Parts: sequence; C-alpha cells; structure tokens
Amino acid sequence: MIYYFYILRCVDNSLYCGWTKDLERRVKEHNEDKFKSAKYTKSRRPVKLVYFERYKTINLVMKREVEVKKWPKDKKEKLIQNL
Repeated sequence: MIYYFYILRCVDNSLYCGWTKDLERRVKEHNEDKFKSAKYTKSRRPVKLVYFERYKTINLVMKREVEVKKWPKDKKEKLIQNL
C-alpha cells in the first residue's frame, strides 16, 4: 500500500496539509464533497494540489504530516518550490 502526504493551495492562498491512500479521490473530495471535505477547505474552494510525497507505511506518512503542519507558511512554500 502507498500513502500520500499532500499540500493543497486554497483559493485564499493558504496551504492545507493532509494524507491519504488515494490522492486523486481525496483532492476531488476537498473540492466537491460537502460531507467528506475537510472543514478548513470547504470555505476555501477551489483547492489545487501543489505538492505530494509517497510513503510505504501509515506511520511514516502521519509523522510527516504532523511535522510539516508545524512549519510556518514560508517553510512550506520552500518545500513546494523545491519539487
């Protein structure tokens, strides 16, 4: 199984971090689903996928999400730019 850590850019230029097993489905949910979208992204649509990483275990992807969520926005922007 592959897990994805991802960063979305919201319409207000804010960034949202998350993880999923199905990246395409999850981005679609953030943009279209009123029940499965994150509370944060519901009012900031449309969102755009700007970054992702692949992980082999759920523990690794969850650790990465926690790590990056603690970063200031400028550090996240640098990560996105260094694709």
